[in-house]
Amino acid sequence: MDISPADACQVERVVELLHQSRSLLFITGAGLSADSGLPTYRGVGGLYEDQHPEDNLPIEVLLSGAMMQRRPDLTWKYLLQIERAGRGARPNRGHEVIAAIEQHFERVWVLTQNVDGLHRKAGSRNVIDMHGDLRHLRCMHCSYQEEVETYDGFGLPPRCPDCQGVLRPDVVLFGERLPARQLTTYEAETARGFDLVLSIGTTSVFPYISAPVLDAHHLHKPSVEINPGETDVTEFVTVKLPLRAAVALDAIWQRYSKLK
Repeated sequence: MDISPADACQVERVVELLHQSRSLLFITGAGLSADSGLPTYRGVGGLYEDQHPEDNLPIEVLLSGAMMQRRPDLTWKYLLQIERAGRGARPNRGHEVIAAIEQHFERVWVLTQNVDGLHRKAGSRNVIDMHGDLRHLRCMHCSYQEEVETYDGFGLPPRCPDCQGVLRPDVVLFGERLPARQLTTYEAETARGFDLVLSIGTTSVFPYISAPVLDAHHLHKPSVEINPGETDVTEFVTVKLPLRAAVALDAIWQRYSKLK
């Protein structure tokens, strides 16, 4: 896809920043995985945009930790819909570029809100999947865990083969705390700081997602936002690229590779 001269100029600015950096933090949201055909819960093209699901409750209630405890069958009904909507999705060019960049810089981390596991499938190793992974299941009553490819054949709710307790995906449902392991890594790595922060495909509404960009601003370090729309951090970034994630990252990587 061709980009406008104005966007090409901004791409050049990002490439310059990359050449001046040794450590990078990529912050990614649903806008990155949208290029793999994955819908979001809400927003443009969202799975439940402008409507309540058929049970006449907000999706934030249906996909909450409280509902999983009280009515796991109801929560699983919508988890199955979400998994089915994204089944077969593969990493797109944006995921591939981020994984490739990791091989060429001293220190690179990915902080993602996405629960699709596509960063790791693309080859990224340093991933903080702050909201977990839909493919990783655990029992709510014992220590049983497993990785699955699809939710095909699951009951409502699926049961643990060891104790017959309810299985659940190892993700952060609405109203639940962030996982301790991911939070510890996040705090340690952000405390070290980064030469360049890139926010991609996220509206940055969560404080822990916007914080690295705001910290960079206050510390007079550069940051980049790749997002077609305006977000909570737009006014604080050094470079704004109003493009789809995969398009922008491909253009950046092609230009950076030519100038290496």
